[in-house]
Amino acid sequence: MTVAPASPEAIARAAEILRRGGLVAFPTETVYGLGADATLGDSVAKIYAAKGRPSRNPLIVHVGEREWVAGLAIPDGRFDKLARTFWPGPLTLVLNRRPDCPVSPLVTAGGATIAVRMPDHPVARDLLKAVRRPLAAPSANLSGRVSPTRATDIDDQLASQIGMIIDGGPCRVGLESTVLDLTSHPPTLLRPGAIGIDAIEAAIGPVETGHESPDVLRSPGQLASHYAPLLPLRLNATDRRPGEALLGFGPVNGELNLSKEGELAVAASNLFAMLRALDQPAVYRTIAIAPIPNRDIGIAINDRLRRAAAPRPITG
Repeated sequence: MTVAPASPEAIARAAEILRRGGLVAFPTETVYGLGADATLGDSVAKIYAAKGRPSRNPLIVHVGEREWVAGLAIPDGRFDKLARTFWPGPLTLVLNRRPDCPVSPLVTAGGATIAVRMPDHPVARDLLKAVRRPLAAPSANLSGRVSPTRATDIDDQLASQIGMIIDGGPCRVGLESTVLDLTSHPPTLLRPGAIGIDAIEAAIGPVETGHESPDVLRSPGQLASHYAPLLPLRLNATDRRPGEALLGFGPVNGELNLSKEGELAVAASNLFAMLRALDQPAVYRTIAIAPIPNRDIGIAINDRLRRAAAPRPITG
């Protein structure tokens, strides 16, 4: 495995690895993604194996241009409005896949829908254009764990299975994309993110909030337990209990503070990196999190924290 600073040469090498069926980790504006050629089933299978990801949990397909979507899915007028308004950017759209869609069924967990987005990061966009193929790219973390927002956050166990990691610096947004299901009428918000429901409704009209089903996953980010550090979390904390690390926000100070000024966008950008920094089982028993206002991108922050604090599935 090679970690390479972002450069035209590194992107060219990474594109060749992807075309040959390998895995590449690369930055997006949200988090670092673990990419594979979405049209190669064997390559997509490597993503699931490397992450330990449940095969029923579908992947997002990243495209280099809006026009690529017509070869993968059945877009409508709502897609056109949203893509013109928010792409490139942190918005994933779930559409009905074309009968002749070249993307491997493993990407969509065998379902009839496909989740697509066009990332807004120069490295991601240059890589997609160099590969000239859609990339399946979930977050570059072990399944259920905290998503990486820096190349150095990628777990060694996972890194050993990756052909190359392109280091493009810290991710600007720091939370995974908003996911909107356009196969329903009205559309359904499946996962909150940096692009809020008010902005989406301003573009296309009313949007419903998703009702999660553990049996049918139409997009990533719907599992009850997800984005979790090793240590358990205590939410809405205003004090520190014995054995706890306190992650502050605004006037609530702790070992670290997501944003002393109370800026939600800054808090989102810092969230995963700070959770990783405090996730020290040899030092703490719990991570306590200060209250986060449930507005704007704070809705997405609270979604991630709620899933991180949820009871962990029993494995083994």
